[in-house]
Amino acid sequence: MIGAYPTFIRGETRVGRRWMGLIVIALLLGLHQAARAQAVDLGTAANFAVLAGSGITNTGPTTITGDVGSFPTATITGFETVTLNGTNHAGDATTQGAKNDLVIGYADALGRLPTTIYGPIFDLGGLTLGPGVYNDPTSFGITGTLTLDAMGDPNAVWIFQAGSTLITAANSTVLLMGGAQASNVFWQVGSSATLGTGSEFAGSILAFTSITLTTGATIDGRALALNGAVTMDSNVIAVPEPGSALLFGLGLALLFAKRSAFSNLDTWSKSSWGGRRNP
Repeated sequence: MIGAYPTFIRGETRVGRRWMGLIVIALLLGLHQAARAQAVDLGTAANFAVLAGSGITNTGPTTITGDVGSFPTATITGFETVTLNGTNHAGDATTQGAKNDLVIGYADALGRLPTTIYGPIFDLGGLTLGPGVYNDPTSFGITGTLTLDAMGDPNAVWIFQAGSTLITAANSTVLLMGGAQASNVFWQVGSSATLGTGSEFAGSILAFTSITLTTGATIDGRALALNGAVTMDSNVIAVPEPGSALLFGLGLALLFAKRSAFSNLDTWSKSSWGGRRNP
């Protein structure tokens, strides 16, 4: 056993170095995440596809994937033609908690430092934008197609700050490419948002007042109104799945480290016992 002791120390050191390397990688990943724009934390409001302050109304066949609720006015009408893949919380405690979290999320999005500031009443249509914080002191519009390009980074974040309104034209599109995730796109609107007929929208709308979805508009995201109503007409709204590429990568790193650790322990065992294993 005395002769085997130094071998044990060497084996343990190799294992320790492997784990120390993994810890350094994790810390570097954390610093990289901290150095760029982070997603807006919506708290429990993230479970809601539609959340309002003064009621929700619907006309025509609408499909909603996610929860719905309204507080302090809990009135929800027209849901006999809604296909709801979630829970109608009306004005219950869950909705009230989500509204509190929405206030915090809205303030977070509003307070982000812009990377780009546009002139008043700016139309984003026709642009291709990388991740960042985009601000207009008055209003954003979208005519045609706005492309959001993550350039291979599935954790890229976009935050749009509209001082007053967000208005999309009929048949306009927010196109995601390069690994962009709808769960990482946020639209902070100072008053009200209106999505045009047949428009295809991506991201979560955080409106201070109201949100109107005209006939056939779709949202890969959320319609969250702090104080006003959400009005729908034959729409499709779905809470987006969160991106998982980073978690997948860390999982592979942990698996590799685990295998390396066991491999080194096996080497130590063979060295310590002269290649013999316990029966």
